[in-house]
Amino acid sequence: MPEMDERVVMQQPLSAIAEAFEELSKRNDAHSIRLDTFCEAASLVSVLFRCLGLAFKFAELEYVAKLHGLLEASKTCPTLQDILNLDVASDTVKTSGSSSRNLRRVRQGLDLVRAIFEQLLSTDDNSLKEVATVAYGQVCAPYHTWAVRTAVYAGMYTLPTRDQLLMKLNETEQSAEKKMRRYIAASLPIIEYIDKLYLSRNITLDW
Repeated sequence: MPEMDERVVMQQPLSAIAEAFEELSKRNDAHSIRLDTFCEAASLVSVLFRCLGLAFKFAELEYVAKLHGLLEASKTCPTLQDILNLDVASDTVKTSGSSSRNLRRVRQGLDLVRAIFEQLLSTDDNSLKEVATVAYGQVCAPYHTWAVRTAVYAGMYTLPTRDQLLMKLNETEQSAEKKMRRYIAASLPIIEYIDKLYLSRNITLDW
């Protein structure tokens, strides 16, 4: 994946994210994704959690920590398949801190952003509370403890407005819509690919 100008990433993060996942999706045609390339694309997503503020601070911290773990694993495991194979062999897939568990959490982060974008595209409401609540409820809430869920829902009142979010992302309504659709289209095959890595090894996704 070609390196992106850091100024582009900072000034127009939606463009950087959409482009990175489109490139990653193309590489998935070979049915194998390099772990370091995946981490590079996924790292761009953390800026979106930051833009959403306090409500998603926990999601941002967890996402960044798990992504760091995967980046370390990429030094010895070239592909996503390799980390599953290694953890299956050692029976540590669901063990705290394992690469397979980290991948599962990062995958949820990518899916959360997809769900938020889909909700944003389905309404023109300036408040993000309903958008974020529905997306979080669909993707992350089933796997979080009561304490975490309570903190996240309480933080929904601190979310920026739609206009404030667009300003933070340096986008107009029209430009953001196009890039959100691009990310949704490109990220879905990646999310499905990751799920299949678990399911093909008879590992359920209810954790």
